Amino acid sequence: MSAGRARSCAYPDSGTGATCSETDPKDSLLSGKRPAQGPAVTKKPKRPVSAKSRLKRVGKWALILGLVGALIGVGGFIVLYQAIDVPDPNKDFETQTTFVYYSDGKSQLGQFATQNRESIVLDEMPDTLKDAVVAAEDRTFRTNQGLDPKGIIRAAFSNAQGNDTQGASTITQQYVKILYLTQERTLSRKIKEAFISLKLQREISKDQILEGYLNTIYFGRGAYGVQAAAKAYFDVEAKDLNLQQSAVLASVLNDPNDLDPAQGKQAKRELKGRYSVVLGAMAEEGMVEPSQADKAARKLPPFPEIPEESQYGGQRGHVLTMVRDELIRLGYDEEEIEGGGLRVTTTFTRKVMDAAAQGVVAARPDGFSDKELHIGVATVEPGTGAVRGIFGGQDFLDSQLNWAVAGGQAGSTMKPAALVAAIEEGFSLKDTFEGNSPIVLPDGTDIENQGNESYGSEVSMITATENSINTAFIDMTLRMKDGPEKIVDAANRLGIPPGEPETRRAPGFPNSSPGLEPITGVALGNATVSPINLANAYATLANDGSAAEPYIIEKVVLASGETDYQHKVSDETAVDADVVSDVTYALEQVVQEGSGTAALELDWPVAGKTGTATNGEGEVSSAWFAGYTRQLSTAVMYVRGKGNEQLQGWLPSYFGGAFPAETWTAVMQGAMEGLPVEEFPEPAMLDGDAPGEDEEVVTPAPTTQAPPPTTQAPPPTTQAPPSQEPTTAEPTTQEPTTEAPTTEAPTTEAPTTEAPTTEVPPTETGSPTGGGTGAPAGNTGPFAAATPAAMRERFIW
Repeated sequence: MSAGRARSCAYPDSGTGATCSETDPKDSLLSGKRPAQGPAVTKKPKRPVSAKSRLKRVGKWALILGLVGALIGVGGFIVLYQAIDVPDPNKDFETQTTFVYYSDGKSQLGQFATQNRESIVLDEMPDTLKDAVVAAEDRTFRTNQGLDPKGIIRAAFSNAQGNDTQGASTITQQYVKILYLTQERTLSRKIKEAFISLKLQREISKDQILEGYLNTIYFGRGAYGVQAAAKAYFDVEAKDLNLQQSAVLASVLNDPNDLDPAQGKQAKRELKGRYSVVLGAMAEEGMVEPSQADKAARKLPPFPEIPEESQYGGQRGHVLTMVRDELIRLGYDEEEIEGGGLRVTTTFTRKVMDAAAQGVVAARPDGFSDKELHIGVATVEPGTGAVRGIFGGQDFLDSQLNWAVAGGQAGSTMKPAALVAAIEEGFSLKDTFEGNSPIVLPDGTDIENQGNESYGSEVSMITATENSINTAFIDMTLRMKDGPEKIVDAANRLGIPPGEPETRRAPGFPNSSPGLEPITGVALGNATVSPINLANAYATLANDGSAAEPYIIEKVVLASGETDYQHKVSDETAVDADVVSDVTYALEQVVQEGSGTAALELDWPVAGKTGTATNGEGEVSSAWFAGYTRQLSTAVMYVRGKGNEQLQGWLPSYFGGAFPAETWTAVMQGAMEGLPVEEFPEPAMLDGDAPGEDEEVVTPAPTTQAPPPTTQAPPPTTQAPPSQEPTTAEPTTQEPTTEAPTTEAPTTEAPTTEAPTTEVPPTETGSPTGGGTGAPAGNTGPFAAATPAAMRERFIW
């Protein structure tokens, strides 16, 4: 080795010769590095890390991170637990009443839930009630710590699997939400609810929690707490509730609206199912003997009639019921409505509501009680669809049936839909149709005009409308290709709902028109239509063919002051304005020279239509007048008894041009007061290419003799048939007073040989609901829909 040089050697493990090298210290100095002291050491090469070692390392770090996360979680839990205190009960909990206002947003129309509550101590509540509620709402109530982790996991899995949505709130959580928090659906509220529940169950006893819960929870019918609920459902004190009654109250907690037996048969069936589940749970938990539960589950307990609160008296009850139903349709639940402190502004005005009530009283025939004679009135604002006023019939406390919504067979008030369809098809107001009576369809079905009066074989569309000539409208329908379908489509576009609702939340009051089907006589009005929906359809005509959905709620404000809902008018062109101008002109002639001359007393530009319908026995069962000015559209309906009983021979006059038109005039005089006079547009007098102008038109053949009575006809009575009236249903020369109760004598002109069954087709099988069926599949041609079944809509004018 050279002097001054350092020697280093490496000795392999294999025992082979060493590998040596020499380095000069000067090299280190030249390179700027300090030479190492002592003997040189050579490092062994690194061995590769195995997968097992990596897993151990990952596991170690995961454990460390998990512990850190747990510590953070525990720390966060402790911080939140310390930070979230059990607050004082809601200071204004007793005043969370929902108020309903007229359209001005200031005048109160009514209210929901004045916090109908009477708190009682737990000892005054029967064990059956306490046990039933625990079995129904929280079986682990006595053992859980305010939360139910198993329930949360179970509900999460059930909901994830697409089953019916389940909740996991314990009784303690529900109590906390109601008494200390709000109904808002936010994560922060749920977190507060959980921590307050944990704290509360440490601060007060389970009995105190249960007592507070049972005095606070909403049971439906405006009842908060068990005492109010016992009175609302069974008219007894809570201490007197038996096992069956207790199980019912525990059941309705699940859904106070849909499980209230007062809501109808479907609600009662659903309640029965829930009621059986609750009793079964009580037996499983050992709260009652299985034999007791089985016996109680056989049937629901009786529900006595409970007098309604006075705030629902008069027409207010009908309006408030409509408002409640509409809030539910908009997505609000019963608890929010009854106790959420909502501020609801409606479309109703005190002026029009008063006009409706006063107009009905002024025009109602003397001596006819509202228990038997029912009058439905509705007024809608053209352009917006806002329902400004209704008259639903009897005092709500006497009858909860709202005739402004229930409606009846529309009769000839449906004929404007046929006018729309025909003019769109190319017909004009001057085109002529078959006006003689009766006419016989190819299948042998007879169609008659009122009184079987003939008007000639060529009556114009205007004359047919003025006099409501049934045969002309049947001819009009059959001369259009797919005429019945086009008329139904026109009716729908104007605003009359279809026979079946398209969706649960479809617009309309109600959202369906039973019997509205594409049958030959659809223009004669066999369908059941409500005054609200008919008034809205006529409002489309008043608004030059622009249709808007009817509505009754303008705005909903939460208790916090935040606007939660604001109605937006959505109107669209349903019918061309020129078509509407011609239809309106024809309906003006009804008032000027036809069957609706009583409306001339309004001294305003008016277009309208009379209507009368008969039931399955050939008895006149409804009478109408619907009409409009430029600013308001109103429909008036008269029915008797259950809505389908005979008016002819009972009322002094049963024509739509009599009492209904007089009522309409009286209502509109009050509603229109102070509004400026506005004229209708001039008619466009459209004249398109009507079907059949270049080809031979097949028209139903008129006959001169009515068909003989059949074995299916009802027996003759002393009441005059329609043809015994001194004039036709809507004569062109009718004077406003010709049908007044004091001057009408329908029996003096009755032919002694005429059987009252001449208006009944041989295949008459009509039902009180006015339903009908369409043509058999595969039929074609102008008389495709003219089958006996299709024509069973009866003779309606």
